[in-house]
Amino acid sequence: MAKVGNFEVMIGCDPEFFVKKDGQLISAFGLIEGTKKNPFKVKGGAVQVDGMALEFNIDPSANPKDFRKNIDKVLEALKKMTPSYEFDFTPVAEFGSEYIKSQPLEARMLGCDPDFNAYTNAPNPVPDADAPFRTASGHVHISWKDTKNTNWPDEIDPFTPSHIEACNVLVKTLDAYLGIPSLIWDKDTKRRQLYGKAGCYRPKCYGNGWFGLEYRVLSNAWLNYPFLTDLIYQNTLDAFAEIFKDYDTSERLYYGMSAKDIVNSENLEDVSAVIARVVKAGKIKSPKYYRELREAA
Repeated sequence: MAKVGNFEVMIGCDPEFFVKKDGQLISAFGLIEGTKKNPFKVKGGAVQVDGMALEFNIDPSANPKDFRKNIDKVLEALKKMTPSYEFDFTPVAEFGSEYIKSQPLEARMLGCDPDFNAYTNAPNPVPDADAPFRTASGHVHISWKDTKNTNWPDEIDPFTPSHIEACNVLVKTLDAYLGIPSLIWDKDTKRRQLYGKAGCYRPKCYGNGWFGLEYRVLSNAWLNYPFLTDLIYQNTLDAFAEIFKDYDTSERLYYGMSAKDIVNSENLEDVSAVIARVVKAGKIKSPKYYRELREAA
């Protein structure tokens, strides 16, 4: 179990991705069992259809090895369920308006519950379901429980003001620890026309004393690189630990820019020098750091 101070911490994820048949993108609607309301349980997590994409979630993981194993188990289950299809871990699928309009209403609908902006404390705009493309995300879940507090409740309303404040601080810090390095492996900006701008999250109560959030900024592109599962887990944990050292870390500037402005940049060339300096400094671990660890293992 990951420990930070008095807190136990667990990390999970629920990425989405597209499928191809004979090299052609197709809708995944109806392809497997499992829905948003009733995911289909498999080893390591669960699977479901999400609009025109597939989605999976993993069991909460106590360390990076379990995080990686749970992802591998669920993807292996999905491959057995869809033996004639290829998986496509790209953030944007250009289906075209006519193809999307030909889909059932349930497949065309975007989103479910609203998500929120940690910087404005307001719901994010509803995405445009008429867009001729669809997007896929790589959401990260983090949950925590104070094991030393005998008054720690089993359940809370996730919109309790104190929990929202904690979420806002952590999400802003995650924009630095996950959002900034993600721009090294994910150059796509089109997805963010619909989803995933800086600060995007949902507050959560997972039950049995586990409170947390779903960080909704990342696309699914990290699934293309196995070593990035280590980065997703460890940088998430590092962000959680950082706010205990410096609660104001969410307001930190990185070479004169906020994490929000870096992540939301519409032209990554404009911020590439800042991104490179941030990860080179070493406090926020880079993809290169985790790739070299894997290669040395």
